[in-house]
Amino acid sequence: MNVTTEKKQLLKALGIEYWHKPEVNVPADELAAPVTTQTPVDALSIEQLRERVAHCERCELHCSRTQTVFGVGALDADVMFVGEAPGQQEDLKGEPFVGPAGQLLDKMLASIELSRQTVFIANVLKCRPPFNRDPSAEEVALCTAYLDRQIGFIKPKLIVALGRIAAHYLLQTTTSLANLRGTVHTYHATGTPLLVTYHPAYLLRTPADKRKAYQDLLQIKSMITQDD
Repeated sequence: MNVTTEKKQLLKALGIEYWHKPEVNVPADELAAPVTTQTPVDALSIEQLRERVAHCERCELHCSRTQTVFGVGALDADVMFVGEAPGQQEDLKGEPFVGPAGQLLDKMLASIELSRQTVFIANVLKCRPPFNRDPSAEEVALCTAYLDRQIGFIKPKLIVALGRIAAHYLLQTTTSLANLRGTVHTYHATGTPLLVTYHPAYLLRTPADKRKAYQDLLQIKSMITQDD
């Protein structure tokens, strides 16, 4: 209520103490419109993005998932590893690369003095396709705004595509993985350098290519340490 000076004086004369609610200065950013399902993905904070992903129903994969798999690691990581989609173990735990392929990835990271705590690991899809089938074009189209926002937020020095499907999405190409390896590419949305290597699950099936994968790892290490 707006109290005039005259009324204040009258209240004082009657021995009534006037009280008013103190003004509170609210930061301008808190006066912005609240986050809703209509808020663009690229306007979300990382925690808002995590919440959006957790409740996503953009495609039919939400009907069969146990939970979404957002990603794990350092939010200021120099290098970001991107796979194709969660598998059965990832779907159960809610973390990427936790099965046998994940154990191999941990060893690969350790070989160049990295860990899942110092990098960021995510997938193109945040939900597991049934029976671990390849993601469909529609699923990729509906889901990858989340990955793009993760990359935009983390701003890694280097992105590493793990396997054919991740490489094809990130580079917008259909070139074979064999021909993509060994070359420094560029992620179209941010201009970030990008390397392609084998998916750990492939290396479990084809251990003869682990030597080639190690060469890729040495290139990763060289690229992220050359500015230190």
